[in-house]
Amino acid sequence: MISFSIYVVDDEETITQGIIMALETRYRVEAFSTAEAAIHAIKDQPPDLVLLDIGLPGMDGIEALSKIKNLCPDILVIMVTAYEDLNTVISSMKLGAYDYVVKPIHMEALEVTIGNALETIRLRKEIEFFQERYLRENVPCFVGESDAIQDVMEFIGMVAKSPDTPILILGETGTGKELIANAIHYRSPNFKGGLMTMNCASIPKDLIESELFGYEKGAFSGASASGKKGLIEEAANGTLFLDEVGDLSLEAQAKLLRFLEDGEFYRVGGTKKLQIQTRVVSATNKDIDTMIQDGTFRKDLYFRLGVIKVKIPTLNERRDDIIPLAKRFLYEFSKKFNKEFTGISEETQGALMEHVWTGNIRELRNLIERGILIGRGPELNLRDIGMEEVNRGKVSEQAKDEISFTALPSTGIDLPSVQKSLERFYIEEALKIAGGNESKAARLLNINHHTFRYRRKKLGAG
Repeated sequence: MISFSIYVVDDEETITQGIIMALETRYRVEAFSTAEAAIHAIKDQPPDLVLLDIGLPGMDGIEALSKIKNLCPDILVIMVTAYEDLNTVISSMKLGAYDYVVKPIHMEALEVTIGNALETIRLRKEIEFFQERYLRENVPCFVGESDAIQDVMEFIGMVAKSPDTPILILGETGTGKELIANAIHYRSPNFKGGLMTMNCASIPKDLIESELFGYEKGAFSGASASGKKGLIEEAANGTLFLDEVGDLSLEAQAKLLRFLEDGEFYRVGGTKKLQIQTRVVSATNKDIDTMIQDGTFRKDLYFRLGVIKVKIPTLNERRDDIIPLAKRFLYEFSKKFNKEFTGISEETQGALMEHVWTGNIRELRNLIERGILIGRGPELNLRDIGMEEVNRGKVSEQAKDEISFTALPSTGIDLPSVQKSLERFYIEEALKIAGGNESKAARLLNINHHTFRYRRKKLGAG
């Protein structure tokens, strides 16, 4: 449950008491009669919002606003003034005030202004909730509520405990394989060492070996006069993450296999045997079995890299995570583009839940980035992300064609009863197929877990 705190700064006790009585059932409210006392409290425990009177004794509201914004730029400040002085209002807005109200205060109007202000930070608080839940110690934030991704996170929590067992991450493009590699590193005994990453697909094949193993001076034309350490050495006592490992040349594969077997390698052009301890985590979206049959990937290297295999579910397989991820990206890009988006419309959330994600999390991220960039807010809508109702209708028509219907009898039917019976039937069938697992059953019906649970309870299914 997200909660908000409000400081009321006004020297008129009748006003502060009236505001407290109106707000205390929904917010944590504290009152201060001077700006100095309020600022002292803000240093110890910043609130979400401050109602700040301009005409205060001692330090006035304008000076106090400046100090509050210097202390905590994220605090929202609503100025309270006894008369609507345009110059004062402009000054306060330039200093970062969110809005202003004029005395005598009309409580209903004030509550609307406060509600609008707090809505702008509700999204940030939701993200903070996710981060507190999933960010443990130094582990990078991996947003996910679905059973599918929670199973993966629990699994890597166990396998990461070994400092040197190789781990192979399998998954489609855009599923978050690098985030999983980061999580493995920071949950392992190697977290104090370096985490080095190499995308094998982005480096020319004739340079991969020198990047991976390093080289001695004069090893090739253009080589540094002093030689260079490779990523394996840089990752000593840490983790080496090889992304798109299926793009390694056969020669580089042979050298990598030798290193995995005994921890030994040679720099390019070198004769001195080097020995390093590091864990190798690799990832690929390619069909390694087919590559082995084609002779483009070594079978023995595959077995050595994949002592432990981690399969990352697609976004379509973890639909409970779509909206939390979308909100995470909404917050990220609203901040990046200095936009004031407060949320995602229900209609848009429905479209996101129905969409077939061929590009996985990366596609969702790009879609939200586009929407924030071209949208006006305060809510992200279908037009912003380019998902018009007509596109969703086509999906519905396609699904309709795949279902056979009986003819309507001349006496008619009780359509609401038929709809309930049909929905109850498919919910129960999905539960049977999924062995009672609600998340799996929801995916079979292409609805999110929360909707499934609600409909199941309402219909008394299963």
